[in-house]
Amino acid sequence: MSPSNIDYQIMWNRLIAVVEEQATTLIRTAFSTSVREAGDLSAGLFDRRARMIAQAVTGTPGHVNAMAESVGHFVREIGAQNIFDGDVFITNDPWMGTGHLHDITMVTPVFRKGAHIGFFACTAHVVDIGGRGFGPDAGEVYEEGLLIPISKFAERGQVNGFMLQMVRANVRTPDQTVGDMYSLAACNRAGNRRLQAMLDEFGLDDIDGLSDFIIEASHNATRTAIATVPDGTYTNEMRVDGYEAPVDMRVRLDVTGGTLVADFAGTSGMSKLGVNVPEVYTRAYACYALKCAIAPETPNNAGSLAPFEITAPEGCILAARRPAPVSVRHVLGHLVPDVVLGALHKAMPGVVPAEGASALWNIQISARAADPSSDLPSAEVLMFNSGGTGGRPSCDGLSATAFPSGVSTMSVEATEHVGPIVVWKKELRPGSGGAGRHRGGLGQVIEIEARDGYEFWFNAMFDRVKNPARGRDGGACGAAGRVELTDGTVLRSKGRQRVAQGKRLRLSLPGGGGYGPAADRAVAEIAADLRAGMISEADAQDNYGYQRRGIEDG
Repeated sequence: MSPSNIDYQIMWNRLIAVVEEQATTLIRTAFSTSVREAGDLSAGLFDRRARMIAQAVTGTPGHVNAMAESVGHFVREIGAQNIFDGDVFITNDPWMGTGHLHDITMVTPVFRKGAHIGFFACTAHVVDIGGRGFGPDAGEVYEEGLLIPISKFAERGQVNGFMLQMVRANVRTPDQTVGDMYSLAACNRAGNRRLQAMLDEFGLDDIDGLSDFIIEASHNATRTAIATVPDGTYTNEMRVDGYEAPVDMRVRLDVTGGTLVADFAGTSGMSKLGVNVPEVYTRAYACYALKCAIAPETPNNAGSLAPFEITAPEGCILAARRPAPVSVRHVLGHLVPDVVLGALHKAMPGVVPAEGASALWNIQISARAADPSSDLPSAEVLMFNSGGTGGRPSCDGLSATAFPSGVSTMSVEATEHVGPIVVWKKELRPGSGGAGRHRGGLGQVIEIEARDGYEFWFNAMFDRVKNPARGRDGGACGAAGRVELTDGTVLRSKGRQRVAQGKRLRLSLPGGGGYGPAADRAVAEIAADLRAGMISEADAQDNYGYQRRGIEDG
């Protein structure tokens, strides 16, 4: 007897729990702080046609939506005739995976009663993959680290020892990087165990019918949601810092019935340095932004992604060609939703937020002995930090929150544990949120110093320093970011730089733009911001005319 739609709906809900346990296993077993502390990962289940049918809530849109494409590349490159029970596939190819070498994607075929029925896949950001390290200074992808082509990490249960030797010989933290590779394989294995138990319970030998049900239902729901958007053409453009020159990002949305096409024609050409974005990553974040605004209740899978067609001209900075350097592709990639949502606002006013800091303020620190003759051990430290999100149509923006990536910030304690640094300050940055009826979220101020006997080099990969987040519908811009030493020395927002022993680095993260005119902000909300230290007395007067209204605080 074939399962009913009710049975399929129950199984669909169960699959979410299966892939969430898959992701949780990765977090629990990972070596890198980027995974176990920040959740910079993805996990999902695919049918045997390489269509994503369920994804873990834990994870980033860039990983998840790019991984949704990558499994098809694995099947094509490996070949269906070479897929065996006990295999595990691997790659970190930026154009076949999720956009840069630091992301390792692993795919494990699922077999049941000797038949291939699907795949589990997962992705994680590893702290070190060799080369120059995580930073934007490379001139080609070859400088950025070790590229692992689509290949077998294990065949019929036997791990490829030569591959592990190659990885160990090319990275600074071999135990950590190889440990993360095993963690990825364990994550897929955990998902497989739970799936097999579910299929035993429901008496199924494959997931074909369940997959068709999920993908068809999601596809129809998404097309129905797109059909509520007024037909038409909507455009937007946004200038961001870039590296050696500013970058203009342009998009055109064409909405017709249940389909939506986003075209990034007119966007700046490729950079000579590592801020370029493979198109797979651009599609991932453009789809995410559109789906969040148009069909937020529909689960994310191959069916719900299909109605969004995302294109960018090959050779522009959002569709970089090999062998372009792409190490910090997230910097511009995380700004793609702001561009897309700005265009969608013209079709759906009162739905999308103002621009935010958006791009993570990641910092890769290489701590070294200040005295070259010292035997103090070196260390690689990665921190994820977030500015403020834009004000929203009905409420303020979120402070120190990663949108659109959704990752968590590593705790100070975890960060200091892995390297000889001290984080002296990590606090909200008062006044950094753009003024408006709904205020933009605040950025942070972070101060970092090497411990005694050490200095450090850091790879800066920051944006919104020269071009802050813009407000919407009359809201003010958020504060621009700053990179400096605490003695006032101004540093560059991108590239490798030295902080000498005894010097302290200060990062002032950007805030989100405001939404609506500041004159419309409720007096009680201004007073509350003052009491909480979110704004100063001068901010209240200059941005909101608080004293001119003759209203006393409280």
